[in-house]
Amino acid sequence: MQPLSVLGPDAATLVDALAARLEGRTAVVDHAAVDAGEQSSIATTASLAADGTWTATGTDADFTDMLDRLAPDHDYLLATGFSRLRVPTVLIGDDRDPTDVPGDVVATPDAVADVDLDALIGTVEDAEPWVTLETLVERATAHPDAEFSGAIATFTGRVRAKEEPGDDRTTHLAFEKYEGVAAERMAAIATDLEDRDGVFRVLMHHRTGVIEDGEDIVFVVVLAGHREEAFRAVEDGIDRLKDTVPIFKKETTEAEQFWVHRQE
Repeated sequence: MQPLSVLGPDAATLVDALAARLEGRTAVVDHAAVDAGEQSSIATTASLAADGTWTATGTDADFTDMLDRLAPDHDYLLATGFSRLRVPTVLIGDDRDPTDVPGDVVATPDAVADVDLDALIGTVEDAEPWVTLETLVERATAHPDAEFSGAIATFTGRVRAKEEPGDDRTTHLAFEKYEGVAAERMAAIATDLEDRDGVFRVLMHHRTGVIEDGEDIVFVVVLAGHREEAFRAVEDGIDRLKDTVPIFKKETTEAEQFWVHRQE
């Protein structure tokens, strides 16, 4: 799923224009501003349109969870009103400093009329997609040899807050890929593992950008005939990914910030 955040007074107008042009299932999510002093027993409300798109507003929406829930069934997600999203972002008629936005600011038009929709859609298409473990499992089980499979094994790597009780808390990690090379090496690892007897499908995905404490980083999914082949392929897959794929990690704790490979 390709996500895009739009901020500014004309955000809804731009989202409507984009939704009309995108080919595929599109989710539209709006986060309304809520008075901090307002009390309500309803945390989130949502409405479903006749065409299947839906909007949601609320006070405690976890956007990462929302992305995870929507990704398996949607090709695009267009969000308005979320100011702290780590996804590609358009600032429309918004004078905030782009460096204050967590996501990559891809356009800063003054008005909707200034937006080149074709160019913006191309930017969205080229951005890194939001991939979930569920999505990878669904792709694996769609394999033609799935009827011969008796096992699906998965691995999920996540941001660990502490190694030991007395450690400074890790607030987030930032990952950068050596573009092109990283994808090629992950594909090569998957192909090599799929050459093993009893292994039908191997899928990997490593997220990039800023990932906070407790959030998912990397997934490995293996479809195999038996659990033994599945477990071995998952373990070998993540070990080889960490050893050979050029993905660089910067760690930020409560006390310091450092590149992990340099620290080691």
